[in-house]
Amino acid sequence: MKIGLLGRILIAIALGIALGHIFTLPWVRIFATFNSIFGQFLGFIIPLIILGLVTPAIADIGKGAGKLLLITVGIAYADTVVAAILSYATGSTFFPSLIGNGSQTLETVEKSAEILPYFTINIPAPIDVMSALVLSFIVGLGIAYSGHTVLRGATNEMKAIIVGVIERVIIPLLPVYIFGIFLNMTFSGDVMRMMTVFAKIIVVIFALHIFVLLYQYLIAGAIVRKNPFRLLANMFPAYLTALGTSSSAATIPVALKQTRKNGVSEGVAGFVIPLCATVHLSGSAMKITACAFTIALLEGLPTDFPLFLHFIMVLAIFMVAAPGVPGGAIMASLAPLGSILGFGENEQALMIALYIAMDSFGTACNVTGDGAIALVVDKLNRNKANVEEKAA
Repeated sequence: MKIGLLGRILIAIALGIALGHIFTLPWVRIFATFNSIFGQFLGFIIPLIILGLVTPAIADIGKGAGKLLLITVGIAYADTVVAAILSYATGSTFFPSLIGNGSQTLETVEKSAEILPYFTINIPAPIDVMSALVLSFIVGLGIAYSGHTVLRGATNEMKAIIVGVIERVIIPLLPVYIFGIFLNMTFSGDVMRMMTVFAKIIVVIFALHIFVLLYQYLIAGAIVRKNPFRLLANMFPAYLTALGTSSSAATIPVALKQTRKNGVSEGVAGFVIPLCATVHLSGSAMKITACAFTIALLEGLPTDFPLFLHFIMVLAIFMVAAPGVPGGAIMASLAPLGSILGFGENEQALMIALYIAMDSFGTACNVTGDGAIALVVDKLNRNKANVEEKAA
């Protein structure tokens, strides 16, 4: 029987909590050793993930249709940032009261960090995260505008290698890594309070993702002068498809069909929907921001708005590396989580577990929101065509 990634993550969390009450310290240190080495490997591979995935994504986006491309990417980026800021605002308003006094959880994590591995291996990253991002943009844009076929082929081959590492190494070992984190935390103290906190946060995030879809279609409906609730209802098959598959790519045919049903022209729908599957990840950014804010509160890390705005602006750029890769959004976000918010191995493992638990809802929010962007872009494109026709 094949068990999906979510199932394996849930099993790992359950086993970590159960065996944390049974295992003795020598057994716990074995998994602490694995986590230390795997954490070093993650730190090494994260800049390479950015180089390998963002570079070809930028190169492919650059092949688009001029102003229509810029308009679509601009709206998608702005909506992703707005959704994440809304998530931060919700978190800063409600999460402190939901979490309560986080000192007990913080002490548990600190005690967990004191369980030393038997040994570790230092694997320094070949390049820092921001340098990798800037290099990705330079090379990606250079390929897009110069048409260097050799370099394009090289970046696509590097992407294939990085995707292979994610699919064959990182994803299979993630459950073991998360098991070790929860084993350490349970061995060191009471982990159930943290799980209760996370359950409350997941409920809030689910409600928030519904609100994001509502405001997207209220704005789009006002612009195109159509009933926003009817427009959103027409996209429901795409929402359900994304909910079941957790894949933006697999949902594109359904999203295209339903977007056309909302009155978007075939040309605009065929351009916007596949493009937004790459650059518009409002649901994913919203979830990551909410989870990051929660963990920062629990562990006493800074949660001020300027810091999180910096994180959100960078995260929305990193999101272009996410589509088509298993766990791509959370893998891409590990870089700004570490470099901007100061998340270490424990925090990153918790982020992965939380994100994957809600993966399908984020994908459904992303894909359904693409239909709203298509409506706006189609309206702007029609207005432009009318102006040009009158001028002629």
